[in-house]
Amino acid sequence: MLEQDILYVGGGSTRNLLALWQEWKLDTIIALAYQNGIILTGLSAGANCWFEEGLTDPLNGSLYAAKGLGILSGSICPHFNGEIKRRPAYLAAIEQGRIMEGYGVDDSAALHFVDEQLMHVVCSRKEAAAHKINRQGAGPIEERISAAYLN
Repeated sequence: MLEQDILYVGGGSTRNLLALWQEWKLDTIIALAYQNGIILTGLSAGANCWFEEGLTDPLNGSLYAAKGLGILSGSICPHFNGEIKRRPAYLAAIEQGRIMEGYGVDDSAALHFVDEQLMHVVCSRKEAAAHKINRQGAGPIEERISAAYLN
């Protein structure tokens, strides 16, 4: 793994993914890969794993916050606009303090971080975007972040 340029992680079960990585000590190897400049990328569960927390769903269960590797601060909610339960569950979890503030990411949108700082949001569908969600006062504040369309 340390000889690769990019580590790409697809979707699936965030919980199972991280449990296996920890059992096999891949979490330590991935952290070393990142420190050595290897690009980390992924979608769905493969995005959840890079953050401190990610909103995930077990098969036929309620959405909940799963701990990630913590390479990126805060939380992420993939499928923000793609699954009917995601957006309201994420906003409620942030409002109630059950998950950290973070990013809701529409299907077909991607966050690009450099040195743990969000640099760009890109998308492959014109209407896709990301959303920065903060907890303030009476409830969550949602700020839409426009995405550059990669046509």
